[in-house]
Amino acid sequence: MRDKIDGVLSKTLVVIMSIMVINVLWQVFTRYVTGDPSSFTDELARYLMIWIGVLGAAYVSGRNLHVAIDILPQRQNKRIQKKLKVIVTLLIILFVFFAFVIGGSRLVYISYVLGQQSPALRLPLAVVYVIIPISGLLIMYYKISDLNTKES
Repeated sequence: MRDKIDGVLSKTLVVIMSIMVINVLWQVFTRYVTGDPSSFTDELARYLMIWIGVLGAAYVSGRNLHVAIDILPQRQNKRIQKKLKVIVTLLIILFVFFAFVIGGSRLVYISYVLGQQSPALRLPLAVVYVIIPISGLLIMYYKISDLNTKES
């Protein structure tokens, strides 16, 4: 299951990044070649960057490639290292649950209820923000999966 999620997530990130590159190239082309800059490209690039950043964080978290300060665990014995990893993983799960899942869901709900739309694309901002709780759920899945493999 984890490999399938990794595959879908990595392909999604490649597609979003490709769309963003094409979008920015179009923006440069319309600004400097035609002299009539496209009105939506700046906003679309901004929203795609949000999606790349947040989904990329979930992907990196699932691959355990995120930045970590491991000076303290390295100086401990194996038993204490395992306990510290479990504690850190639980703290990550709690933070992601409250900040990404709960906070992100509230942001999506408030944006939806207020009917907020982006200025140029007229896209509901709830669609832009929905990636936050989705990414949070992915990170939680990965970290719970890590806990289960550590306990085995």
